[in-house]
Amino acid sequence: MATTADFKNGLYFSYNGKPCKLIYFQHVKPGKGPAFVKTKFKNLENGKTLENTFTAGERIDIITVERRPYQFLYKDEDGYNFMHSETFDQIHLDNDFVENADLMKEGQAVEMMFLADEERCLTCELPQFVELEVTYTEPAVKGDTASTNAMKEAVLETGAKVMVPLFINQGEVIRVKTEDRSYGERVR
Repeated sequence: MATTADFKNGLYFSYNGKPCKLIYFQHVKPGKGPAFVKTKFKNLENGKTLENTFTAGERIDIITVERRPYQFLYKDEDGYNFMHSETFDQIHLDNDFVENADLMKEGQAVEMMFLADEERCLTCELPQFVELEVTYTEPAVKGDTASTNAMKEAVLETGAKVMVPLFINQGEVIRVKTEDRSYGERVR
């Protein structure tokens, strides 16, 4: 068993029986009263960010989390199917489990986080950027806008819709940031 003295950013621990990742902590020693630790952490099951204050020296349960490389195989009516890149074991995840799933194409490399003790998948993360072809977008007309950073909607090869600059045309390959689904750059 560990205590709050073992806190460090990125620590994985169990809070109320749920796996969490420590984002921020601050040890506070007031002039009057006992010391305490203010924390901010992310629940790995639902993605919510929580805040809590622990008394100094309070016991916490540290958990072991493993990151494993997987490859997206295909989507069916039940969800998404992945294959471990080294052992070739296959895993199935429900539709609502994969965030930004419409940015994945077959063969896409992803990284999954597993709770090591239970062999339970916690998250499925896409790489920071993905490269996808624009299958449809309206052509830009000169003089359409007065501002220099005007955007238009584009449909990508996976069916995802993202906002792109006016100079992007149908058939071009672009890099999309998966975290916020924003346009990164044109791939040459």
